[in-house]
Amino acid sequence: MNQIFPPVLDLEGVHFRYPDGTPALAGIDLRVEVGERVALVGPNGAGKTTIALHTNGLLRAEAGEVRVSGLTLDPTTLREIRQRVGFVFQDAEDQLFMPTVREDVAFGPANHGLRGAERDSRVDAALATLEIGHLADRAPHHLSGGERRRVAIATVLALRPDILVLDEPTAGLDPPSRRELITTLASLDVAQLLVTHDLPMVLELCPRTVLVDGGRVVADGTTSDILADAELLADHRLELPYGPPGRA
Repeated sequence: MNQIFPPVLDLEGVHFRYPDGTPALAGIDLRVEVGERVALVGPNGAGKTTIALHTNGLLRAEAGEVRVSGLTLDPTTLREIRQRVGFVFQDAEDQLFMPTVREDVAFGPANHGLRGAERDSRVDAALATLEIGHLADRAPHHLSGGERRRVAIATVLALRPDILVLDEPTAGLDPPSRRELITTLASLDVAQLLVTHDLPMVLELCPRTVLVDGGRVVADGTTSDILADAELLADHRLELPYGPPGRA
């Protein structure tokens, strides 16, 4: 546990039902510390994306608390928390809507009151970090899937968040684009929560894995231990595309 800074993300006893009464989360406890890169895995319908949508108030818990860098999520803190949690949707089209890449990346800082040189500096830094400065004047809908995913990350990175929450970041990418994205995520100096079915990516990127099923955390430990537990994975309908780590 980090004794100097509070967790960048702290879900405590989070319960949630969908409007039709379907239970989704049944007391989720999840902490992500400063600088951690954590995978959130589980079968379809386990509650992974529902957890992710609670991190910045896109869904609101019926019980329990969500805290970001010590700040409790409520109507008075929602705006600040959405600046601190950089949420990247599975479909980049959900967050790219401006005529050019530069305007998309500038939208968040401008929406939070930044203008002029400070806004432009944030935009340029985000484009440089994602190595997409050459795309700045392109229309997002003319880009490849991998390029759009990196632009989507840049749009939230420009807000200088405390944590990135990425929902299925490699979904739909071809192998070269997937490799570029993994390299990019590994290089970012910001805490990350990766909601994903891509277990080989998890093994490469995330020292820690949290396994959820039925709206509950069923395992939380080192990625190598969790992905080496064939019985645990089978019990929760997960499977590596090759043998467990560390085995021939």
